[in-house]
Amino acid sequence: MTKDSAKSANTMWGGRFAMAPDAIMEEINASIGFDQRLAAQDIRGSRAHAAMLGAVGILTQDDVAAISQGLDEIETEIAEGNFPFSRALEDIHMNIEARLRDKIGDAAGRLHTARSRNDQVATDFKLWVRDRLDDVDAALAGLIAGFLDQAEQGADLVMPGFTHLQTAQPVTWGHHMMAYVEMFARDRSRFADARARMNESPLGAAALAGTGFPIDRERTAAALGFDRPAANSLDAVSDRDFALEFLSAASICATHISRLSEELVIWSSAQFNFVRLSDRFSTGSSIMPQKRNPDAAELCRAKVGRIMGAMVGLMTVMKGLPLAYSKDMQEDKEPVFDAADSLGLALSALTGMVQDMQPNADALRVAAGHGYSTATDLADWLVRELNMPFRDAHHVTGTLVKMAEDRAAPLDALSLADMQGVEPRITAAIMDVLSVESSTRSRTSYGGTAPDNVRAQVARWRERLAG
Repeated sequence: MTKDSAKSANTMWGGRFAMAPDAIMEEINASIGFDQRLAAQDIRGSRAHAAMLGAVGILTQDDVAAISQGLDEIETEIAEGNFPFSRALEDIHMNIEARLRDKIGDAAGRLHTARSRNDQVATDFKLWVRDRLDDVDAALAGLIAGFLDQAEQGADLVMPGFTHLQTAQPVTWGHHMMAYVEMFARDRSRFADARARMNESPLGAAALAGTGFPIDRERTAAALGFDRPAANSLDAVSDRDFALEFLSAASICATHISRLSEELVIWSSAQFNFVRLSDRFSTGSSIMPQKRNPDAAELCRAKVGRIMGAMVGLMTVMKGLPLAYSKDMQEDKEPVFDAADSLGLALSALTGMVQDMQPNADALRVAAGHGYSTATDLADWLVRELNMPFRDAHHVTGTLVKMAEDRAAPLDALSLADMQGVEPRITAAIMDVLSVESSTRSRTSYGGTAPDNVRAQVARWRERLAG
């Protein structure tokens, strides 16, 4: 560290320290390498704080004007890549304040009246997380719109529905797409709920006890788009629930991303051939020229590990901290930054894959009939038409499935005589329910896979998205 930088650091800390920090202390203490991402939020918070100090008479209007002009110039420097970031100044807050002092002199020092770095960083971080919540909301709306397009186009397209990854019953492509609409819409509501709960301003809580200056916290809260000031100064500076809740919602969302990505990996394989991913989201092999690898889906599938890891990491940091602020909380930002980046990238890639993917109608229909997928329809017909108890119908159907399996034939290849040999009351009408199309059309209960249901749900969700 140079003598000038040591002097600068001591000036920012005050007169308590006679010596500059050790190089190792500077290394572990500095956060400017990552928290410069909070620059825009720090400048917004300082503008609001300065305007409030001027409004209540703590600062002169000349000081407020000088601070505002200086912050405008700093904002431009940062945007153009000309800002002189210094590790000796530790963090983005002190970097901006020092640069402001270079530009406007003593008025810069008055900006910190009735404010601490504790409430400043809490405010900046909340603003940053809130901005990311808004970004995620927009990204999820775009992803949901992509699923709605797929669902509408494939409302009648039959495919196998699985349990245990074994063919269970026929469903429609549109119904499968709408399942993800529901999942990602819940994610969207979780992020919205988190945003509403975190939208309280820490600014004015100062170090931990509030301030004796006659500040107007309602004014700064409104200026920064918060619903209200945080009600307890101790909690305001030490709260990181908003970051944990963002990571929690992000982890659940990433789990949904991973589940869909897994399906895309399976579906795009030669063995399944259910879907073709576009060249935009596929890669080749350095040695095998025939390969089309679903790398984008695989990378999206992996993102949940980083995002969930960030949540566990921050929970571990916070779990043992007494009130109020501890330097441990400097470790809160990097995992949140990384998780937000990972989530945003995965949502963008997934949206592109969903918009571009092309279902293979022939392969899906053939697979929909595998595994005696209409056996439940046969059992339901016995209950409905013959008034047979379902458990008895289950037994009869199982016997017929075994017969078809022994002949390596589908259910609808059995003759009426074959079926009547097991249950004499069966009529030729049974054949009407054994096709996969008949099966999906019959599932008209609310939430069922019938094509008309799918179209109704698409319309409902389009209306909700538009609202």
